Amino acid sequence: MPPTLIVQLLRRWRRRPALPALGLAAALALSLWPGHPGAPDDRNLKEIQAREFLQMHTRNTPTTYYEGREGPTGFEYELVRRFAAHLGVSLALRGDHHIASVLDAVRREGDLGAAALPLTPDLDGVIFSRPILELQPVVVYRRGMPPVTGPDRLTGLSLGTLAGAGTDQVLRELKTDYPTLTWLESEELEVAELLRLIEDERLDAAVIFEHQFRLNRMFFPGVERGFPLGRPLSMAWAFPAEGGLALTEAANGFLQALRDEGALDALIARYFGHDDYLEYVGARTFIQHVHHRLPTYTELFREAARHTGFDWKLLAAVGYQESHWDPEATSPTGVRGLMMLTLPTAGDLGVSDRLDPVQSIDGGARYLRELKDRLPESIEGEDRLFMAMAAYNVGLGHLYDARRITESRGGNPDRWADVRESLPLLQEREWHSQTRHGYARGGEPVIYVRNIRRYHEILSYVDRNQQQFYLLNARLPDPEESHDINLSPAADQ
Repeated sequence: MPPTLIVQLLRRWRRRPALPALGLAAALALSLWPGHPGAPDDRNLKEIQAREFLQMHTRNTPTTYYEGREGPTGFEYELVRRFAAHLGVSLALRGDHHIASVLDAVRREGDLGAAALPLTPDLDGVIFSRPILELQPVVVYRRGMPPVTGPDRLTGLSLGTLAGAGTDQVLRELKTDYPTLTWLESEELEVAELLRLIEDERLDAAVIFEHQFRLNRMFFPGVERGFPLGRPLSMAWAFPAEGGLALTEAANGFLQALRDEGALDALIARYFGHDDYLEYVGARTFIQHVHHRLPTYTELFREAARHTGFDWKLLAAVGYQESHWDPEATSPTGVRGLMMLTLPTAGDLGVSDRLDPVQSIDGGARYLRELKDRLPESIEGEDRLFMAMAAYNVGLGHLYDARRITESRGGNPDRWADVRESLPLLQEREWHSQTRHGYARGGEPVIYVRNIRRYHEILSYVDRNQQQFYLLNARLPDPEESHDINLSPAADQ
């Protein structure tokens, strides 16, 4: 029996009247005996199987669940979806929780809480599964401050963390050695909001988990990683303490089998092993690809441009941002091909083979045209193009959510310069909780559009000045010195 279940049974045993004639081992054995009042039953599992769905309580965050480009996604969503399939039932999801309300909902309603919950064996009313993922607390701080390299540097800083995430307990343990240490914590905020507070100089530093920082640091360049704090914690699922242990045991068996076959590690790597999904590609690398890869696909981009009315160089820039002109590219989330079409989108466009560059480039161009045509007529000129590109990355639903946020903040929802300020707010609970489509990695489409515009500028220059190509290449920064495209900024930057 997994140790966490034994701990839960021992807690249950301690609450019952003592039986002095029994030793601890005998008492535990008796509690497991069929028919005994404390024996595990399968009520919860049977109820789930009878109603044919599993209820998941979670948080709308990049590490748990959110609506992505391919539909619902997130590490824990994907894991629980597989568990529901393992049980032979569908998945029902409620994603508007914070940590404390997830646990309350599990106690009151069942069935399962999956929300980056720290394994806390002595928590009343819930039983935890076996560990799923190691959570290493780290200190992050505002760029430009004196380096925060150890616990002794935390005293006197304005420090924040999330209540109930486990990082708050790490700080409480640290306080025994540093009595003057103070910090702020909140049940309502999420990690992106903590990082925003650091960038806005309302906090000096925060304690979050390593994988959370890796997923978010692209969007908060003003935040530095400091140092790991304390021992790693364990992420686990929470189940109601009442209603039997059969559901928890089924989950533990499922998780162990997934780990044994390597599928759990693969899922962890897929979601947390990459933090460069939208990296700042070096300009020299881009020019090398222009020289060696692009000629193979130039005529395909020109043909797609003739059918859709776009500049072929813009379509080529989109293709580079999506795949680096690699026709067999596959993203961690399963989007494939040179233009990185999702399977549903490819089906809608009549693309039967996403790895065929002819079909991919034609399909991607038609999809961008479709997105541009579907935007409200009030969006005009370059604003319309930039919003269509953003929708290619994040989806129309999230773009419309950002436009509504823009309007509520007094901005112009038809201007890209205003909407791009609102898109990153979709990472913050205060804002995405008010939207139709919920959380999104809203910083991505902002970087996405900016990169495409820069690639397009370089391609336009090269196209106009083929004879001066070698001069451009000679002036580009050495890749060891810069990983950014270091050109003059666009007018609205």
